[in-house]
Amino acid sequence: MKLPHRHTGRSRLGLLVGKRLLLGLSAGAAALTLVACNADFGGEEKYPERRQKGDNGPVYDQGNTIFGEGGLFGAQPKDDGSGGSGVGVNSLLWRASLDTISFMPLVSADPFGGVIITDWYTPPATPDERFKVNVYILGRALRADGVRASVFRQQNQGGTWIDAPVALNTATDLENAILTRARQLRQSGQQE
Repeated sequence: MKLPHRHTGRSRLGLLVGKRLLLGLSAGAAALTLVACNADFGGEEKYPERRQKGDNGPVYDQGNTIFGEGGLFGAQPKDDGSGGSGVGVNSLLWRASLDTISFMPLVSADPFGGVIITDWYTPPATPDERFKVNVYILGRALRADGVRASVFRQQNQGGTWIDAPVALNTATDLENAILTRARQLRQSGQQE
């Protein structure tokens, strides 16, 4: 004996959810359409002021912004001659760091935070050891204490990479090489 097919509660729930989802998507599309119309909600238009003869100043007065005085991140930084430009750290140290470790593959480079992280590098002369470097640029000034480097070393023992000690002067030598390159960049006038 065959029983007549009945809708289960689950299928009715699915239809109800589907209809509500379609209704929500339609309402969202309608809202986006209204926003795209760019309706005038009042406000004040700003027109250029008439210039006097010989006035070469701006046509528009400096207006207020929604971010307040100084823009989104506060007061605009002054150019202190440190070689800084659009990055958050000293651009000479940043470029010198990248130049100095350019033979190693990069994992991450953050110019605003001043952090450069390399991937493991295996020198062709010693295939059973590899190195990794982290460089930290600590400020906008071109100073000897403005850069820090950390060097990590591993040795291959039976197919497994094991941490190994690094010579004490390796990080210092790397920092000095970066500072030397930064001085070269400054002397050649490559402050961008």
